[in-house]
Amino acid sequence: MDLRGARVLLTGATGGIGRALAVALAGRGADVVLTGRRVEVLEPLAERVGGTAVAADLADRDGVEALVGEAGDVDVLVANAALPSSGPLAGFSPEEIDRALDVNLRAPIVLARLLADRMVERRRGHLVFVSSLAGKTASGHASVYNATKFGLRGFALAMREELRPHGVGVSTVFPGFIRDAGMFADAGVTLPRGVGTRSPRDVAVATVRAVERNLGEVDVAPLGLRLGALVGGAVPGLAAAVQRAAGGDRITRELGERQRGKR
Repeated sequence: MDLRGARVLLTGATGGIGRALAVALAGRGADVVLTGRRVEVLEPLAERVGGTAVAADLADRDGVEALVGEAGDVDVLVANAALPSSGPLAGFSPEEIDRALDVNLRAPIVLARLLADRMVERRRGHLVFVSSLAGKTASGHASVYNATKFGLRGFALAMREELRPHGVGVSTVFPGFIRDAGMFADAGVTLPRGVGTRSPRDVAVATVRAVERNLGEVDVAPLGLRLGALVGGAVPGLAAAVQRAAGGDRITRELGERQRGKR
């Protein structure tokens, strides 16, 4: 669909990837409604891109519905918000599990439920879910995060078929390792030599392309990681062995430890 003049609700706008998404969407002529928890980042960003700032905590179930009311008639949802939730399951309290599920999975589903009806009525609209390659292949020490991202992929694939007859598109974007922003950059984890990265702008460009071309899934990663995700879906045991040999366990363990210190 054409983004010019479209009203776009972008969640997780205050993170590095969210800021790149806001700039890219506004650059295509969209009227962006930006949401996040950090008002001190949200409001200057909204002013920069000529959008609207709506503070919201997606772990607040009532707040999700209130957000839809404040956003107005939305043509495109970009569900980008996610909590970094790596680490062994034993390190999570039930409350922390609930919060990760609420933000990473429940909120996108509820937002889609509340927004899709109007899109179907107009026979125009698009839902975008920013997932992760962790939604295609699992890693040790990341069970909660993997669960939310695998769940998001399954939901999006089903919704794409459900909404197809009504002229509403659904896309999922799968970033790999992103430099300068996102959970790996924020945690300062060192990747093994030879592991390629992509930029926040690459994620934003892929998201815009997904909407404008109605693409079902778009991976934002070098070829090697994309192939690894493909193998992970088809032969998970082999993918796990390759990850161990390549030092993947060290990465997810270190990521979980550093995220744990910030939770």
